[in-house]
Amino acid sequence: MLSRFFKKKQDTVTEEKTTVLETEDYTDVSPIARYIKEQTGINFDRQLGILRSKMTSFCKIRYIRSFQTCLTKVHEDSSFKQELINYLTTNETYFYREVSQIEDFVKCIKSENKKVSVLCAPCSSGEEPYSLVIALLEAGISAEKFNITAIDISTDALEMAKKALYKERNVKNIDNNIRSKYFDFKENTYALKDFVKGQVMFKQVNIFDKEFLELGRFDYIFSRNMLIYFDKETKQKARGILESMLKDKEKKIYFGHADLY
Repeated sequence: MLSRFFKKKQDTVTEEKTTVLETEDYTDVSPIARYIKEQTGINFDRQLGILRSKMTSFCKIRYIRSFQTCLTKVHEDSSFKQELINYLTTNETYFYREVSQIEDFVKCIKSENKKVSVLCAPCSSGEEPYSLVIALLEAGISAEKFNITAIDISTDALEMAKKALYKERNVKNIDNNIRSKYFDFKENTYALKDFVKGQVMFKQVNIFDKEFLELGRFDYIFSRNMLIYFDKETKQKARGILESMLKDKEKKIYFGHADLY
């Protein structure tokens, strides 16, 4: 009887498990830099310190204790991969950047005798393509004369673009009369009116993916402040892709001034 009792007692004893925490390691960010370049073309080689700081914050907020663990998770989880890309690529912008280019674009559209298609790549949170819409409408160009496709690699940026809710700093370059015409102002937020939003079609795509080429060809292309993140080789590749998407080689691709260096 006693032997059966002790055996039963032993069977109910469970081993105590010891949890070993992974050692924190936020030192070598170069594997993540290589991965981001492979996936997006963005080159952080000269900004490893900035990338290390951003990635350390990204990991700590999510209780990820090393860059290597983060990279493993990126390979295993596509939604986490997109979250990381969103974090590293979403940048704040504003309406009516490089006004001279917008004015030149409006003149070009006025001279066209057909409906034109325009590509905006990337579009960030929407200020770029919406600026083009407002400028064209203000110039008296009918909404039926143009359509704009806007793309970005960041799903967060595209969600902001579709909502089209902006702060004072985003509309700082827009005259007050134009603001009242194209925005509703409420609770310190400028909400773009629906008839402007309806002129832009947004898509999430990477310019280096084959899906980008499937968008077709365009009469005019805006691609400002994207090439600045690429090295020389990737810049040339991106420019070649964009040039291949022009319907007419005589038409224009508008690059940001910093993109050319």
